[in-house]
Amino acid sequence: MEIEAPINQPTHSQVESLQARALPALYRIAALTAGESGPQAPAEALAAIAEALGASAAALLLINPDNGRLEGEAQQGMALPAHQLSFDIGQGLPGWCALHGQPLLVPVVADETRYRAMRDHTNCQMAAPLLVEDRVLGAIVIDHDQAAGFGPADQQLLVRLTHETALVLRRLWLFEQLQGKAGQLETLITIGQSLVGKLESQELFDALTRDACQMLGGRSSALYLHDNARDTVRCVALHSPIDTPCPPGELPADACLVGVTVHTCRQTEFADIQSPEFRTLADIPGDPELRSVLITPLIYENDVLGVLAVFGERVQRFDNDAKRLSAGLANLGAVALENARLYSRVFQSEETLRKNEQLTTLGLLAAEIAHEIRNPLTVLKLLHGGLGLDFQPDDPRRTDMRVISEKLDQLEAIVMRVLQFGKSPSSNLHSRWSLVDIINDTLVLVRLKLAQAKIRLHFETPGVSPVVEGHKGQLQQVLLNLILNSTQAMPEGGTITLNLHTQGHGGVPCAELEISDTGSGIPAEIADRVFDSFLSGRPDGTGLGLAIAKRVLLSHHGDIALAKTGPEGTTMRIILPLAH
Repeated sequence: MEIEAPINQPTHSQVESLQARALPALYRIAALTAGESGPQAPAEALAAIAEALGASAAALLLINPDNGRLEGEAQQGMALPAHQLSFDIGQGLPGWCALHGQPLLVPVVADETRYRAMRDHTNCQMAAPLLVEDRVLGAIVIDHDQAAGFGPADQQLLVRLTHETALVLRRLWLFEQLQGKAGQLETLITIGQSLVGKLESQELFDALTRDACQMLGGRSSALYLHDNARDTVRCVALHSPIDTPCPPGELPADACLVGVTVHTCRQTEFADIQSPEFRTLADIPGDPELRSVLITPLIYENDVLGVLAVFGERVQRFDNDAKRLSAGLANLGAVALENARLYSRVFQSEETLRKNEQLTTLGLLAAEIAHEIRNPLTVLKLLHGGLGLDFQPDDPRRTDMRVISEKLDQLEAIVMRVLQFGKSPSSNLHSRWSLVDIINDTLVLVRLKLAQAKIRLHFETPGVSPVVEGHKGQLQQVLLNLILNSTQAMPEGGTITLNLHTQGHGGVPCAELEISDTGSGIPAEIADRVFDSFLSGRPDGTGLGLAIAKRVLLSHHGDIALAKTGPEGTTMRIILPLAH
């Protein structure tokens, strides 16, 4: 038999007794919001209710949002600990109250089919829902060892005390949430200050993924950068509890899990990435424990710089607080990333200014040296011309004398060009030359040095020599720089190979000369900057040889590039357009 409140109106004496019992209990329950009871608040509220009603046992149960069941939060006098008390919604008197949102009194439990025992010796039981604004949070159930131990007045008191308990618990939960959010906000500010101060890119990437994982309670976190021009993504950092490498290389955004976020500029989430439709996506880390993921774009001035992905280890949907927190962290990350990029550009600009200052100083010094060299060089030319040495046509010294004469002319041209601030004689610049002859004349200059260094030279001349327009002395200087660089890379001897052929570049017929050595190669840290001024891999190097060679070939409408380098040697490739 069930009795729902109100069954009968209580008498005047019952009302007075009800108020006398209610006031101390209400005071104890309301005082919980002003104290520091925290997790003990449900147990303390339940104790006040049980004492006010003279209960033999009592339990407070709350609805678990994950499984929808009533689960014990506190108990007094029950046979089982609180965490083992559990009801489905609708099951037993607590489940019925939670389902219908109404109190229930059963004077004799033996007559009630809905009763589910939680202890022995219970003969009377009543329950009331924990209600706040028509939302059921749980239920409180009260037992009495005597049949009809509770009456209508007791039920009214239970309803009143249960309502006050629900309000107190809600206030405490809200306060706890506010504390948690305040802590998250403080952490977010601290992280933001830390991120903005990180100017080294990889350090920033690692910090961002680590902080995101800790703040959102994820199993792992990954950062992907987006290349807008190629529409690709690349994983640059992965924070994981196991040794899992980042997904390799640049991946097409359309074929990636994070591609949706990149293209829509919106947060996306997936509840279970271990399901079959996700197995072909290459950007998912290899940890089999990853289940859910929240992906947030890093946006700066309407440009998606990348995405931040936080992975969970259970199937779930992320709540709004997690989404807002991830969005705030991603915004800070976007600003920090742009800040790091701007710093890198400023640093490069400062480096360029320093190099320009060095070049200006070097130019002034070169002008002074050229002025001092010009007079003795003029004397050398006059003395050389007055020697009157005339060797037989088959005598190698005849070639040597011709080369010496040309080198003296070249030195004079260099001196004059420096003094005239780089104005090269147009007649020399636009002369037509056989590239094979230029190479052979250069090899004559270095033949003794190569022999002394135990370096073998291989140069197989093509059937027809390519003809180019240019300044012979400048082109020879380029070849000399490259060959001397190769000899310095082979202190114990080795081989230099020259391979000359013609090939089209951008629809223009060109001569292509590859100079290869068997040296130790160029250090990896400077391989992509070998043509920068004042950059050298040798302690005694000036860092100007390759930079000058680059400028000379560009002035001839050609170019030079590092074809390959490594422990097996280095290959430089020279390209020059053929003469019309």
